[in-house]
Amino acid sequence: MSTNAYQSLCELARERALISTTASVLGWDQETRLPAAALDYRASQLAWLSGKAHDLATSPSWLKALEEAESDGSEDPVIAANLREFRHQFDRASKLPTELVERSTRISSRGKAAWVEARGKSNFSIFAPALEDLLDIARQKAELWGYEGEPYDALLEEYERGSSTAEVAALFEGFREAIIDTAREAVENSKATPADLLDGNYPVEDQKILNREIAESLGFDFEAGRIDTVTHPFCTHLGPNDTRLTTRYDEGDFLSSLFGVMHEAGHGLYDQGLAKDQHGLPSGQAVSLGIHESQSRLWENHVGRARPFWEKWLPRAAEIFPDLRRLSLDEFLRGVNRAKYSCIRVEADEATYDLHILLRFSIERRLLNRELEIADVPGAWNDEFEGLFGFRPPDDANGCLQDIHWSMGGLGYFSTYSIGNLNSAQLYTAATDDRDVASACSRADYLPLLRWMQDKVHSRGSTLLPQDLMESATGKRTDHNAYLTHLRARFCQEG
Repeated sequence: MSTNAYQSLCELARERALISTTASVLGWDQETRLPAAALDYRASQLAWLSGKAHDLATSPSWLKALEEAESDGSEDPVIAANLREFRHQFDRASKLPTELVERSTRISSRGKAAWVEARGKSNFSIFAPALEDLLDIARQKAELWGYEGEPYDALLEEYERGSSTAEVAALFEGFREAIIDTAREAVENSKATPADLLDGNYPVEDQKILNREIAESLGFDFEAGRIDTVTHPFCTHLGPNDTRLTTRYDEGDFLSSLFGVMHEAGHGLYDQGLAKDQHGLPSGQAVSLGIHESQSRLWENHVGRARPFWEKWLPRAAEIFPDLRRLSLDEFLRGVNRAKYSCIRVEADEATYDLHILLRFSIERRLLNRELEIADVPGAWNDEFEGLFGFRPPDDANGCLQDIHWSMGGLGYFSTYSIGNLNSAQLYTAATDDRDVASACSRADYLPLLRWMQDKVHSRGSTLLPQDLMESATGKRTDHNAYLTHLRARFCQEG
């Protein structure tokens, strides 16, 4: 192989990463502190940067270096994997004109503002024109990329490499009835637990103290990261030593921010576990959102809602928040794992969460397939919601306007949340099959678990495709068995 060509290709990829992460810094700033009047100019900045990154990734110099590096192949598995992913990325990127990439970025930046206004007024019609534009762009991209089954395939490939809509639909259909039944039983079993059991006075500054202590105990490196406050929590990776977590606070519910931090810290631990010397290359990038989400759900749910975790942390939480001193560990855990039907996805418990994803997966496919008109989204949403949950959302803000993702152009995204749930249970089960990891987890020492994830998942980057990574780490492709076993053990069994 041409070593010089491969090195040139890597240099171009790192240059593209510089542009992309610069755009990510501006995106983080837009979500955390941008003045409202600056939005239009920020949209132009982001559009310009996305265009520059696209131009570089589809340039003649990029193609020349790629073809020369491919010409002789490589026996090095990391180089071979990088070349595979560079080719995949180039082939997809080169099908999109720069104008479409820039327009997509500009419209999504403005779409967020339209969504914020529409959600605040609970009026879908305010957001509908922006969604029409975003949907049109998504369809254009799907047609340019091409697909075998339906447009959702082309969009899903951006988020869950190597997967197809048919595979995801079959995976979801395989656990649909079981998850509906489990949710119903979990909600019924939780009715004896008062809804206000954990209500109290939890000052924001005190929440920040506990959140940071817990994130540090899990292994999150605050020398290379930080936590900020936003309306819609997220994690963003801005460079090899810059991972930003965000959360939001409710002074009547400290768990809202804590579980938000643990969720985003799961994403952050993955990002911090990627090979820093491979930054900008596929071998230094997360492989898919379904794998990324497995990490956030693992730390939030399998760790953060388990008895050993609170055996360690409830005494410390009670030191900080006197209102917790009235509760025993068993009472507290019943409050933590209380299941209830909720209109809002991000407030949903483990037992009912996937119902929200089944709904969104259906709505998005219908939109992309032109089986559902934009104007009919609120009614279709409420109808499908009622079929899954047994009641209708009271308004648009609690229904089809609750998520930010469509306003960001994130069509094809939602299915990865449930894929992540399935992966999280499968990975946690495999990790705790190791006696040392299981023993440490029983003592609320989670560093061995983190090291297992770093070895089996984080350090692999994108050298393995998602399902190959799952087979390597757990011995099989993603299925629903470990997840349903976990849910039923937590919510549906006595004792």
